[in-house]
Amino acid sequence: MLQTLIGKKLTTNQKKFLAEVIGTFIVVVTASGSVAIDAKYGGIFGLPFIAFSPFVGVSIGVYLFGKVSMAHFNPAVSVGYLITKHITKKELLNYVEAEVIGALLASVFVKYIIGNYANLGANVPNYSFPISVIFGVEILASALLMSVILIVVYTKGLKGFSGIAIGGIVGLDIFFFAFISGASMNPARSLAPALLSGTVGDLWLYLTAPFIGTSIAAYF
Repeated sequence: MLQTLIGKKLTTNQKKFLAEVIGTFIVVVTASGSVAIDAKYGGIFGLPFIAFSPFVGVSIGVYLFGKVSMAHFNPAVSVGYLITKHITKKELLNYVEAEVIGALLASVFVKYIIGNYANLGANVPNYSFPISVIFGVEILASALLMSVILIVVYTKGLKGFSGIAIGGIVGLDIFFFAFISGASMNPARSLAPALLSGTVGDLWLYLTAPFIGTSIAAYF
C-alpha cells in the first residue's frame, strides 16, 4: 500500500516510518478532532462520541499498518515494545520521530479544518480530583492499553480482532477515565495540540504517566 502511495520501492525502515506517521495522524485526528468538534457544536455529541472516534481511528490504523510497523502510533507503546525487545533503541528513536511528526500534522489539520476549539482537543485533567488520583488513573489507562496490545501480539492478533481489541481499549479508557485524567495514554497525542495551542501546563502529566503505565505492563 505504501509503495503504491509513494510510487517507488521503499525500504523496510521507510515503510515503518511512513506507516507510523500516517497511523499516528489518523489516531490523533480522531482523538483530538472529536474533542474539538464536540466543543465547536456546544458539546452536543458528548463523551460517547469522544470515546468512539479514536476507537475507530486506532482500529483503522492497526488494520492498515499492523503488519508494517506493528502499529505503535504512540511513543509510550514504543517504549513498551523496547522493554519487550520487539524493537531496538535505534528503532525506538525512529518510531518516536515518526509519531511526533504524525501528531503535529494531525493538530495542524484539526486547527485549519475543524478550528481552534478546546485548544485543538488537548487533554485536560480534572483537578477536582487529587493529583495522585489523576496521575494514577493515567498510569492505569496506559497500562491497560499496553496489556491489551501485548495480548494481541502474543495471540497473533486474537485471530483477526486486533484492531477492534486495541481500538476498543482506547475507547473504553477514554469513556471511563477521561473525566479524571483526560485519558491520553499517548504522549504524542497530548504534545501536538498542547504545543500548537500554547496550552502546555498539563504536559508534564502526559509526558510521564503514560510511559510509566506502558513500562509496568511491558515488564510484567
